[in-house]
Amino acid sequence: MENRVALYTFGIFRRPSADPVNDSFHARNDSNLAAVARSAGFIARSGYDGDPGPASWGPAAYPRFYTGSDPHSPSTLSLWRDLESPLAFTYSGIHAEALAHGRDWFVKPVASPLQKPAWPPYVLWWVAGDHVPDWCEAVQRHEHLHDHGPSPRAFDWKTAFDAQGQPTAIDRDLVRRLSALNLASQAGFSQAAG
Repeated sequence: MENRVALYTFGIFRRPSADPVNDSFHARNDSNLAAVARSAGFIARSGYDGDPGPASWGPAAYPRFYTGSDPHSPSTLSLWRDLESPLAFTYSGIHAEALAHGRDWFVKPVASPLQKPAWPPYVLWWVAGDHVPDWCEAVQRHEHLHDHGPSPRAFDWKTAFDAQGQPTAIDRDLVRRLSALNLASQAGFSQAAG
C-alpha cells in the first residue's frame, strides 16, 4: 500500500461547548462531515467515543495546550491520499465558510502578532499504507511541530515534506482542480449548513 497523509486539527472553544454562541458551529457539523466524506482524496477519519459514526482511533487525547475543563475541544484526525486533497477541502466550500466564522467560536492560537503561535491549528505527517494513527500519536505529532518546527515527523502546508522526508512544494493547480471537484460534490447540501 502507498503511504498516506495523516491530518490532525485542534481548537479550543472560547466558551463551553454547550454555550449558545457555539450553536452555529454545531449546526454545521453534519454538513462538514458529509462534505469531507465526499471529498477527493479522502480515505477515512476517526470518530469519537460515544458518538454515532466511524469508530474512534483509540482513546481521546488532548495536547498539553488544552487546559480547559470542558470535555469538548474540537479536533479531527483523518487520512488522505496526498497533501493537496486535505488542503483543497479545508480552504474551499462548506469548510472554508465555517473557517470564516472561526473567531466566533475558537480561541485564537496566537500569543501575539510578534510571537510564536501558542499552538499550531493542525499538523500533517506521512504514514505507511497499512497504519492508522491513533489520537495519542496525533497529539504527539502536534506537540512536536510546536516544539521543533516543521520536519518530516510533523509539518504544515507552508513547509511540507514528501513521503520520503524531502522538502516538497504543494501542487497549487491540483489543489484548484480538487477544490472544483469538491464544490461540485457539495452542491446538494451546502445550503443546509447555512
